[in-house]
Amino acid sequence: MADTFQPVAPRPAPVRTEGFVPWVKRNLFADWKNGLTTVLLVALALALLPGLVHWGLTQAVFPANAEACQAARGSGACWGVIAEKWRVIIFGRYPFEQQWRPEIATVLMVAALMASCVRWFWKPWLALMWAAVLAVFFGLMGGGVLGLEPVRTDLWGGLPLTVMLAALSIFLAFPLSVLVALGRRSKLPAIRTVCVVYIELIRGVPLISVLFMASFMFPLFMPQGMTIDVLVRVLVGITLFAAAYMAEIVRGGLQAIPKGQLEAADTLGLSYWQTQRKIVLPQALAMVVPSMMNNFISIFKDTSLVTIVSLYELTGALSLALNSDVEWRPFKIEAYLFITAIYFSFCFAMSRYSLWVEKQVSVAKTR
Repeated sequence: MADTFQPVAPRPAPVRTEGFVPWVKRNLFADWKNGLTTVLLVALALALLPGLVHWGLTQAVFPANAEACQAARGSGACWGVIAEKWRVIIFGRYPFEQQWRPEIATVLMVAALMASCVRWFWKPWLALMWAAVLAVFFGLMGGGVLGLEPVRTDLWGGLPLTVMLAALSIFLAFPLSVLVALGRRSKLPAIRTVCVVYIELIRGVPLISVLFMASFMFPLFMPQGMTIDVLVRVLVGITLFAAAYMAEIVRGGLQAIPKGQLEAADTLGLSYWQTQRKIVLPQALAMVVPSMMNNFISIFKDTSLVTIVSLYELTGALSLALNSDVEWRPFKIEAYLFITAIYFSFCFAMSRYSLWVEKQVSVAKTR
């Protein structure tokens, strides 16, 4: 007797795993705990949203009118303080008629930073581009060349000072931290001791103390008649402070490299520096990208501490702008929200770039 044909039951359609709805189910309503948390947070947001909209939009004062802001005080935001004081907040005490110079200098610096993050620009001439950008930046900010009026460094401030201190301290601290991390793992006791003392000494004091000593104590030990600009001293202090923390991050990556790779490099006859440059450091630095970027973000925010030595960066410029004006002094919340948005923009951009670098590293490992 011939076998009777039995059709196979149709299989269910594949579950959709991409798109907005699957993402919501997977991340916000994966189980009853996640679902309950999501519902509570949405309810809290809906409860607070009307009040925030009322304060920040419907009852807010946007023109630079101090009387209108005083009348709306307590019920609506005064965004007019930003319209009135944005120049002082962004440029600090820099001469008003010359503020086009720090504006151009900051745009150039930010453009160079963005270009340095693009793979296409990772060429030998990138260093030459940075040398030109720094020359133009300091030429515009300091003046004294091409007929530009000289401006003392103690008058530099606001966003240009914040960006410059953060960028240069990161660029200077990174190679120094690599050398210190290698020195701490050195087999030579003298080099290892110097690196350990440097790291532990710097990490044992707050940045404010380092800036104070660099600005007020260090000049006391200089020969009579010899002075170093306060901006240079502050930059050196931030660089040394950042390098100590970054060195420990790099050392963590170095310790994660299997010992067998070092032994294999010795077998191939590679020198110490060839081993570090071609085998150890590429892997070690790739492992510590998240921690390193976290330290970069911390350095960017720590520049706000230079106010203690009378350099008014973004946060200090805000205090300078409001504390000297009785009419606008009560509206610090709106002004701080303004610079918070600036800080967040830079830090969020660095965070997203870190994620991109991590993804590129993961792709490179799978090849």
